[in-house]
Amino acid sequence: MKLASWNINSIRQRHTHVQQWLTKEQPDWLFLQEIKCQNEQFPAEIFEEMGYQVIVNGQKAYNGVAILSRHPYQLNHTVLPDLNEEDPQARYLEIESQGIILCNLYLPNGNSGGEEGFQRKIHFINTLIKRAEHLLKNKQDCIFAGDFNICPTNQDYAPQTLSSDDALVKSESRNGFYQLLWLGLTDALRAIYPTETLYTFWDYTRGAWQRNAGLRIDHALLSPKIAERLQSFTINKSERDKEQPSDHVPVIIEF
Repeated sequence: MKLASWNINSIRQRHTHVQQWLTKEQPDWLFLQEIKCQNEQFPAEIFEEMGYQVIVNGQKAYNGVAILSRHPYQLNHTVLPDLNEEDPQARYLEIESQGIILCNLYLPNGNSGGEEGFQRKIHFINTLIKRAEHLLKNKQDCIFAGDFNICPTNQDYAPQTLSSDDALVKSESRNGFYQLLWLGLTDALRAIYPTETLYTFWDYTRGAWQRNAGLRIDHALLSPKIAERLQSFTINKSERDKEQPSDHVPVIIEF
């Protein structure tokens, strides 16, 4: 099985990139984040013609997540259970397919909106921990993948790209990521590449791509049985070198 995740940074601007990539890679599932459109604006027909079922949780101009699935599925949630926000943003999509709970997520960045914006990020992380704990206690095979907006260690960002008070590296953010691992989830990339310096995001400014001044913020966390079957983790860096690319690249796990 092959699952991929990609913060596409506007699906309407980059649907051709996704089409070409799908033709080449043909994953069983593709998680998309930051689609930046409402449900009815998502170009679903393009991907349906390629054999994918399309599940969208959109929002006008910002955020938004979608899943493309080659397999039958059951929609579980479009909001992270127990998030308890009056107006939740479109940042979560959970389905069950092939006996696996598949959770596509786009965590708040946490650097905008002052302290309130950062606390929204921490609230999302803490609620995500509760969801993971529930699924693991019920011994359900599950995958949490997407743009976490967290660099778990200093190795996960290029020197001088982030300040020590950036929300991506603050101790509260990292502790949330570690708590997910302590529950029993496996960081798929680190299971395959325990010591390598690898990135999934390069900013559009200051020649970040050319200097390889990147971040690792796109992750896939696996429940124990899925982790045991993990075969590979791939970062498709070549997508960042294309014309008008997303600032993120696809990551792929095979199991």
